Amino acid sequence: MVYKIDYVDGDVLTWSLTETGLNCEVDESYTPTIYVSVNDDGEFSTAHAELRDHPAVVQVAVVDERVSFQHEPEQVLQVDVIDLNAVNSVAGMVSKWGSPGEYRCYNVDFSREFRYCLEEEIDPLPNHELSQMQIAVSETELASERVTELTIDDEIVTGSGEGVLATLSDRIESVDPDILFLNTSDLIPVLFQQAERFDVEFQLGRRSGWQQLAGESTYESYGQVGHSPARYNLPGRVIIDGSNTFMWKQTNLDGCLYLVEQSGKPLQELAWSSIGNILTGIQIQEARERDVLVPWHSWRHEKFKTMRQLHDADRGGFTFAPDVGLHEDVHELDFSSLYPNIIDTRNVSPEKIRCECHAGREDVPGIGYSICDERGYLPDVLEPLIEDRNAIKAKIRATEDEDRRDELEGQSSAIKWILVSCFGYQGFSNAKFGRIECHEAINAYAREILLDTKAVLEEHGWRIVHGIVDSVWVTPIEGEEQTSLSELASEISRQVEIRLEHEAHYDWIAFVPLRDSDAGALTKYFGKVAEKDEYKYRGIECRQRSSPSYIDDAQKALIRAVDEYRDPESVCEELRLWVDRLERGAVDPSELVITNRVSKQRKDYTQSTRSVAALERAADLGLTRAPGLSVSYVVVDDTKRSRDRVRLASEELTEYDTEFYRELLVRTAASVLSPLGWRESDIEDELGQYTEPSLRSFS
Repeated sequence: MVYKIDYVDGDVLTWSLTETGLNCEVDESYTPTIYVSVNDDGEFSTAHAELRDHPAVVQVAVVDERVSFQHEPEQVLQVDVIDLNAVNSVAGMVSKWGSPGEYRCYNVDFSREFRYCLEEEIDPLPNHELSQMQIAVSETELASERVTELTIDDEIVTGSGEGVLATLSDRIESVDPDILFLNTSDLIPVLFQQAERFDVEFQLGRRSGWQQLAGESTYESYGQVGHSPARYNLPGRVIIDGSNTFMWKQTNLDGCLYLVEQSGKPLQELAWSSIGNILTGIQIQEARERDVLVPWHSWRHEKFKTMRQLHDADRGGFTFAPDVGLHEDVHELDFSSLYPNIIDTRNVSPEKIRCECHAGREDVPGIGYSICDERGYLPDVLEPLIEDRNAIKAKIRATEDEDRRDELEGQSSAIKWILVSCFGYQGFSNAKFGRIECHEAINAYAREILLDTKAVLEEHGWRIVHGIVDSVWVTPIEGEEQTSLSELASEISRQVEIRLEHEAHYDWIAFVPLRDSDAGALTKYFGKVAEKDEYKYRGIECRQRSSPSYIDDAQKALIRAVDEYRDPESVCEELRLWVDRLERGAVDPSELVITNRVSKQRKDYTQSTRSVAALERAADLGLTRAPGLSVSYVVVDDTKRSRDRVRLASEELTEYDTEFYRELLVRTAASVLSPLGWRESDIEDELGQYTEPSLRSFS
């Protein structure tokens, strides 16, 4: 089985692990393939002749393929081009022919390793265990472009620039790792440039040299600015970039290998791929099973809707406003993979919704869309994933082997993220096989299911204190007899054909109001899990990546005080300890580091914010921060508007702005006490009664 593919000087190198060792084969004859369809207005023979005579085209053939899941096979042009660079140049030329949509291209924008595996029918799942090595470098070392300190696995290696290169080369040669896990792959060009300055031989891959596959870029998604680092390649080794791998961080090697098997994407590409990219890979596998080509651009039109249909369809999942306050004896019930199961059980698929063969039939509740009786491709994509996850979760519950549990949990988490994305991806404009009507139908079914669930629970003695999308929190209705939740969950599961699970029982749970309103915040709550010394936090400061560790620890201590006393005054007594330590200067400034994501270039900011001050300090130290990256700092004087307002986390930290962090502490305490009826002004009034520091704050 091939686990790594390299393109070197026009040739393809495939690397595989066998029982006898490492094997590398060179494929000099590989030619990528794209397809071109011509509609009724286009000139098929003219297109054939133009492509046949193009210098970047090796061969043109007429073949029968399906251009979508709705179409039967039809004649298209199969175009073999000389190399990967020719794929986009030839497709770009064809796209400019005729009127829009007259000539359409398929199988164009595949990633390079994935394309080779798909076209050559190669399985990229390794059948032997992969060896690993971890290499980390500090940001300041990288910025200086002279690496004199590295962490190799768990060992810190220091020395001259030449010495560090020699030590790393020796380790690489000794271990011969299949996977290099780098905290940032920007280390690769820096090391090779360093070797060039010292005029020493240096090799990180299994062959000499390195490649830059893509430059860094900034993007915007759902209102958030993100940063995509540059991508690099080393012959024969899988590069995992810790700064550019969502899936590896959220799962583990076992989870990633599961997705390699499902998507057909080799490990290196899968590690940097987005969830949607991996889901598309899985869908492409299903498309090829059905002889369906993959469109270059999405051109699905949205069918006509009346104003009433637009009003009814353009809604999200159902939510019950949280009952603000602290509630005791609360149970959380969750539908297992609700949206994927709706797709599977209701046959929601782009080519089956609002089908012509069942026009006029109203299958989707509330919006009246029809759904074809013939099984769609999307349910067939998701059903194996749903079944696998159910089986894996059963194995997790049954095993007592920690290593086996880690392996299974990695696989379960990998599937979870794919299932989470499958719903939203249907409404994504650039999704290869998405369709907005699927997105609308899934939401409509989910709303109906949650309303039906609410009715059953209330009929049997349970009051809903909060509900959102696929979860409900219930507590017994006082004075009424309750049917057991296990019995009700089984009954509801049978009715809706999706399993309703008992997720947790809380001794108490508190739903937090909005900061400037008495209405409940949908995703902010905390509570104590019954029969366990464990708490659950959602949406509050201790769950926010920007929060300093001191604030995180303080809030959790306040929540423990709520659990013990249920009394605002007693919670404020605990808060007093944290304020006293802060005001005495007894807090290590490293515990007060704030991390914020940069959304613009430094010059584009019009206000002198703390983040701007941090960016200016970073620039002084030669540390660049592109939009989408994070900057970490401690506020040292919030009255200033210059770069002296903050200190970077990488600088020597000796001070902090007491008043700023005190306000942050009080705001954090308000999140905990607002369900008990106290706001920031009440907390300040209570703290104002203390004139001496608490003796406990010195312990």
